[in-house]
Amino acid sequence: MSVADTEKPISPLVENWHYFTHSRGALVGLIVFMFMVVVALISPWIAPHDPAVQYRDAFLVPPVWEDGGQWKFILGTDSVGRDLLSRIMVGARYSLLIGLVVVAMSLTSGIVVGLIAGFVGGRTDTIIMRIMDILLAFPSLLLALVLVAILGPSLFNAMIAIAVTNLPHFSRLTRGEVMGQKGLDYVTATRVAGASRLRLMFRTILPNCLAPLIVQGTLAFSNAILDAAALGFLGMGAQPPTPEWGTMLADAREYITSAWWVVTMPGLAILVTVIAINLIGDGLRDALDPKLKRS
Repeated sequence: MSVADTEKPISPLVENWHYFTHSRGALVGLIVFMFMVVVALISPWIAPHDPAVQYRDAFLVPPVWEDGGQWKFILGTDSVGRDLLSRIMVGARYSLLIGLVVVAMSLTSGIVVGLIAGFVGGRTDTIIMRIMDILLAFPSLLLALVLVAILGPSLFNAMIAIAVTNLPHFSRLTRGEVMGQKGLDYVTATRVAGASRLRLMFRTILPNCLAPLIVQGTLAFSNAILDAAALGFLGMGAQPPTPEWGTMLADAREYITSAWWVVTMPGLAILVTVIAINLIGDGLRDALDPKLKRS
């Protein structure tokens, strides 16, 4: 028996992790993102102050390294005396929750719509894709603003609106993958064996379409955080005093020149989180796409 015959085959999970770790940027992004997740989960217990408490003797206190800063408020306070560090830490819960809910809603609905369009084809495919084209014709933020205006300003309605703007991307991507897979031999063999349409769609074809959907999901996660921050900045997302990062920016826009930290700190939180998620998406693309895997 040769040495090659005795070697155990490498599992797909181990192989994908191997290619993912080749990207230092992806590893850094994963570390930063996991840190943000941990902070979001335990923020109610580690935040130095209640994010809603207003200290009337500490309006617009600068960060601790600036003249006039206090160790009690490491990153300073906002215009009504609330601790910025505590609000950013607790705000991570809202921003990450927005990304998770939006991706779950748009990915699930996009997969179902794309599977139906790609597998059934014909007039059904045409009607579904024209509806998706209409949604794509609108700028995503404008469409989200219209939907929130119809549903009413709130965090949940903002998540629904952002999920609708992401639906066409997932549905078109799923449709393309399904159309490329449904004519292959393994699908034909499963159909000949007597598998139902639902089994062919969800058990046979869908698992082979997940790699690009996972990558698209990471990009949609970061876009959802940005869109939610934009809606919050425009007053159509989370409503005060919710410590959502976009809402914090909206509350601080009057103090851009006089109190830079009030705008900079939540802006940096959004920037770092989005960059980390995008780096993870790049690493997943390299790991899951056979064309991009290193030899």
